[in-house]
Amino acid sequence: MSDAADGRIRVEDAPTSAEAFGAQLESWRLRMEGALASRLPEVHLVPARLHSAMRYSVLGGGKRIRPALLFATARALGLREDEVEAAACAIELVHVYSLVHDDLPAMDDDDLRRGRPTCHKAYDEATALLVGDALQPLAFQLLACDPALPASPAIRLRLIEMLAQAIGTFGMAGGQAIDLAVQGKRLDIGQVEDMHARKTGAVIRASVLMAAECVPPLDPDLYAALTRFAAAVGLAFQIQDDLLDVTGDASTLGKATGADRERAKPTHPAVIGIPASQQRVRLLHNQAIDALAPFGDRAEALRSLAHWLLFRQY
Repeated sequence: MSDAADGRIRVEDAPTSAEAFGAQLESWRLRMEGALASRLPEVHLVPARLHSAMRYSVLGGGKRIRPALLFATARALGLREDEVEAAACAIELVHVYSLVHDDLPAMDDDDLRRGRPTCHKAYDEATALLVGDALQPLAFQLLACDPALPASPAIRLRLIEMLAQAIGTFGMAGGQAIDLAVQGKRLDIGQVEDMHARKTGAVIRASVLMAAECVPPLDPDLYAALTRFAAAVGLAFQIQDDLLDVTGDASTLGKATGADRERAKPTHPAVIGIPASQQRVRLLHNQAIDALAPFGDRAEALRSLAHWLLFRQY
């Protein structure tokens, strides 16, 4: 797929330095703050407390990693950011809903998220449940109705299907169910990686491939390359998260560390140790970068993002 053969307006050139990439990440983060704020119900509308809790949870900070993956993929495919902004919002809304529910006493029972009280602590457990219940359909409403997305009903239907698969029983929700069921049990590394491919990897894959769905027909080889990239990044991202729970600093992370060990979760560090887990991240990073070869310089933002994600300290 050439840079201009299809007549699309290209976004600005990808950053070529760590400093420039950091500025790009911040630009995407700020873009998402405004995009999310404009699509959430206003606090003064009934039911005001629920809308307040939704905005508290969604607009309470965060790295906006999944939208950044979507924007970086869009750049590699010659899409403008405004063409995929609504899809990025949908991805982030379901991610936040999962965090709100994860933090509840019935799940991970966390009091702190992004350096602030979790939703059920700032409000109450019932409201936190309803926040998740409300954010999920809002995500699908955006994919169905937001005017910025491609007008094609087939594309919108595919985006809805892709997000539903990513968060359903064969994706995020299924992974969370397995995670709860295996606490205190011994798993082999293959079982751990299957759980993580669902729990975390499925939504990360969707973040990449939903951008690809906005430019049909995409060459099958390029689509397959993005699929390989997303699978490697999704798994490595979770392994790095597990490593940070062991080696990270709570003040930097904005949440408590050591939770996986306290709950006897079968994570990569617990099953194969810290050095082997770090090596696994490096191998997956190399696989992700290799997968982007067909895109050449157009994928520089994706390469920079993959490196940042997989070697971050927070």
